[in-house]
Amino acid sequence: MAMKPIEAIQRSNNRTYSDGCAAAHGLDLIGERWALLVVRELVLGPKRFTDLRSGLPSISPNVLAQRLDELEQASIVRRRKLSPPAAAWVYELTDWGMQLEPVIMALGRWAAQSPRLPHGNPISVDALILSFRTMFDAQAAAGLEASIELRLGNDCFHADIAGGQLDLVRGPASQPNAIIEAEADTLAALVYGGHRLADALRSGEVQVEGNKSIVKRFQTLFPLPAPAQQTRP
Repeated sequence: MAMKPIEAIQRSNNRTYSDGCAAAHGLDLIGERWALLVVRELVLGPKRFTDLRSGLPSISPNVLAQRLDELEQASIVRRRKLSPPAAAWVYELTDWGMQLEPVIMALGRWAAQSPRLPHGNPISVDALILSFRTMFDAQAAAGLEASIELRLGNDCFHADIAGGQLDLVRGPASQPNAIIEAEADTLAALVYGGHRLADALRSGEVQVEGNKSIVKRFQTLFPLPAPAQQTRP
């Protein structure tokens, strides 16, 4: 009897839990090393293979190709060719795959409480944007109405803040109150690492156009939760 595609994946990788729980099956699908990070890199839109490599620089091309193949067979990812003039092949999440976005956000919110949370490690542009969506604090944004454009290397996003809500998506802002231009790691250090905006501006690591007071307020909108109690020093 021929195996179903996902059964073939599990059999070839010898990683199935053989457990009737749906959560166990979910780990069969996305529990392999790098799999969920590949999904993370696709939440904000389709990407070419080379773009995925840029967002996940520590993964080897062979492993990335294997994970993409597994996710495609599991119906989480699909591959398609863009229309001319681009005519490039890209990977994107299926509708079902997109349902993993709140899972990734919930995992990030939970892991941010880790008493051993590492600080200062490199972060991809898409991971940083998703972290802003995850950590946004409506109370911290009370009374703020602003549009901010984020230029992060070759990527551009805009954040619209109003009514205690954040709408943060890819693309330029139509009428931004401020524009922030920086590398993802630098912006992460400003928001999460306590780095001072004045120092970053003076060093040239960050460029700001428009209202600097809004940029300073933006830094305060994503507080990390208090660490969980550490059980062992």
